[in-house]
Amino acid sequence: MSKHHHNLLLLSFGLIIALAFSQFPPFNKFIEYISQLGYLGAILSGILFTSTFTVATGGLLLINLSNTLNPLALILFGAMGAVIADVLIFHFVKDNVADEISPIYEKFLTHHHLKKILHTRYFSWTLPVLGALIIASPLPDELGVSLMGISTMTVGKFAFVSFFSHTIGMISLVLLAGTLL
Repeated sequence: MSKHHHNLLLLSFGLIIALAFSQFPPFNKFIEYISQLGYLGAILSGILFTSTFTVATGGLLLINLSNTLNPLALILFGAMGAVIADVLIFHFVKDNVADEISPIYEKFLTHHHLKKILHTRYFSWTLPVLGALIIASPLPDELGVSLMGISTMTVGKFAFVSFFSHTIGMISLVLLAGTLL
């Protein structure tokens, strides 16, 4: 299996597991329990909404919570939970991955022209923008967070972008669920 298909496989596996578990009474009890936690449940749902393997479960929880909680507050608390998880991933990428890719970066950037292109002001904004679009989508966050983590973005700016992106993504999910259900 190719490394490129690893996340797609995990996402598919997570969706299948969530759908299978939705027919399993203990999983439904878990969903009900989290739903009874109110806005704390929204934060936990947001945390689950960020990972490849748990995005489906987080989405199901958010949809379920939208039946009982104020949609605006649900989205804000869910986005806060997602930011918590994203900041943890962001710190991991900033602290650990940067050290690992630094030698690769130096090896491939021995050509002066490529180094100039990567350090232009036009290129410097593309990684954060692509990362924000990925985070706003219903796709798992790891790739988007990683793109922002290898950029020069500060934690404060990242947290703001993550919160804004998740807010948009969760609004879309809650509105879509409301029209379909």
